[in-house]
Amino acid sequence: MTWLPATLLAALFQACRTAVQQRVRAELSVNAAGLVRYLYGLPVGALLLALYLGWKGASLPAIDPPFIAFCAAAGLAQIIGTNLLLMAFGYRNYVAGTAFAKTEAMQGALLAFLLLGEALSWLTIGGIALGVAGVMIVAAGGQRLRAADIVQPAALCGLGAGLGFTMTSIFIKSATLELATADKVLAALTALVLVNACQTAMQGGYVAWREREQLPRVLTTWRTSGQVGLLAAVGSACWFTGFATAPVALVRAVGQVEVIVTLGFSRFYLKEARKPGEAPGLMLVGIGVMLALIGGL
Repeated sequence: MTWLPATLLAALFQACRTAVQQRVRAELSVNAAGLVRYLYGLPVGALLLALYLGWKGASLPAIDPPFIAFCAAAGLAQIIGTNLLLMAFGYRNYVAGTAFAKTEAMQGALLAFLLLGEALSWLTIGGIALGVAGVMIVAAGGQRLRAADIVQPAALCGLGAGLGFTMTSIFIKSATLELATADKVLAALTALVLVNACQTAMQGGYVAWREREQLPRVLTTWRTSGQVGLLAAVGSACWFTGFATAPVALVRAVGQVEVIVTLGFSRFYLKEARKPGEAPGLMLVGIGVMLALIGGL
């Protein structure tokens, strides 16, 4: 049952990271704000791995090319998913882009079954569907989504973002299965360090190439950026542990509690106003998470 507390903590840390990153976005470009997540998260991930190895008295498992390839693919898929989500925000139909990006739990259930052979109970599948519906209602903010919205660019980018995040989960799962160790937490932490290193190189290379003026700002905002990196690394460590020790779709389904935590932050931390549809949406999310959890136990 390691995956359950890990997933709940992952949702909490991710919600916290999102709230703190809003402050960084006021000072950095989109790509530079993404870079600080990986750049400042890398030493935190390495420290977590070192502490775990010391606590267990273990040594680093052998790293083979397939493991490296899966980690690099996971890092790239997450960057693509993030960029597609930002593209969705750029279109006028912001609601459709946001809502359809939240289909990642359903996409995860289907693709994990096809690619990893992970089967779920009907109760868990029903819980995932309810949770996705609830998240979409919250994302819509009281506005109606029409069938025509599905073919709009914002919705397509949103679906693509959900696919990118889903493939990130599947690649991480594949990487942890590839590593020659029975300790899934160790596998998750090793994957975290390598994924962050790949993302730092990829995102950092792009910023150095296209937005070189942002690099000094990445360093001068180290106080806030460091918080983002810390929360991102700890949150990712929890997500990766969940993916390594439980079905991907189940972890994503329970991780939807992040929506509840995020709305709490928006009320009490960012002082944002309440939006229509939040109460029924959150109720569906809560019921969906409970059904998914019961079906997965």
